[in-house]
Amino acid sequence: MPRIVTLTLSPALDSATSIDHLCPDTKLRCSAPSYAPGGGGINVARALHNLGGTALAIFPAGGPTGQHLLELLQAEGVACQAVAIQEWTRQCFNVDEQAHGQQYRFVLPGARLSLAEQAQLLATLQALGHIDYLVLSGSHPEGLAADFLPRLLQQANRQGARCIVDSSGAALQQAVQAGGLFLIKPSLSELSALAGSEISEPEQLAAAARSLIRSGACAAIMVSLGAQGALLATTERVERISAPNVKKVSTVGAGDSLLGAMLLKLAAGASLSEAARYGVAAGSAAIMAPGTSLCRLEDTNRLFAWVQSHAQPPG
Repeated sequence: MPRIVTLTLSPALDSATSIDHLCPDTKLRCSAPSYAPGGGGINVARALHNLGGTALAIFPAGGPTGQHLLELLQAEGVACQAVAIQEWTRQCFNVDEQAHGQQYRFVLPGARLSLAEQAQLLATLQALGHIDYLVLSGSHPEGLAADFLPRLLQQANRQGARCIVDSSGAALQQAVQAGGLFLIKPSLSELSALAGSEISEPEQLAAAARSLIRSGACAAIMVSLGAQGALLATTERVERISAPNVKKVSTVGAGDSLLGAMLLKLAAGASLSEAARYGVAAGSAAIMAPGTSLCRLEDTNRLFAWVQSHAQPPG
């Protein structure tokens, strides 16, 4: 099987609870909390595991929260390798308000990484030897060396990796400028930022994606469009993929489930088109799942049949 590795620079210990009604200036009595591993690349590896695949999740971990995160991943059976750091791994909070069916997500800043810790992450990756796919997903902590991301991508390329980036802001801009990526997964607003202008029409969306591909930034783009599904663009085609209408329970990890499902199919030799459709199904399945449980195999396969039956011809 191809080796899939995820790297999460800002992992999190995710805590989830619920309350009857959110209001200010009063004590809010919450339900008993649940805890789960969090962070983009970690959730991609978890989603892959849920669907029957395997990925190695690499991440920095510090303090009791970092140890708890590691133990939770090991309990789930997700292959992982933690790099010890001085600062404590962040803890994030998800609160479900029962009265209005709303979910509130409180995201704390990631632990800062020293230059020595950044070097250790690169060394950990290099020690793996050949990699088929490397997923760099999630936010980046403050204080990263200016050349950290270019060095990381160059090293991954030397190890044979097809690099996939799912980030935002300056981190996404820097990755695109480095070029040579296999796939990026921006939202519509993130693609607009990369294009330098607001995208409001389908033709603009396709043109912006094709322009990035022609520039050498990446070979393919998967644009997340929320309830509208996604758009897959490659050098050969642009394909709009519709998403099934499902009951929203939690939005945590929907994009990560999409990527995990895509990787599962790509590793099995499927086309990008089939992988993208399976990804949309998994993203929709994650929305149906409570808390931080991500996509489930049964839901994903059932929704994939719907996505396949509603597939539109590529343009």
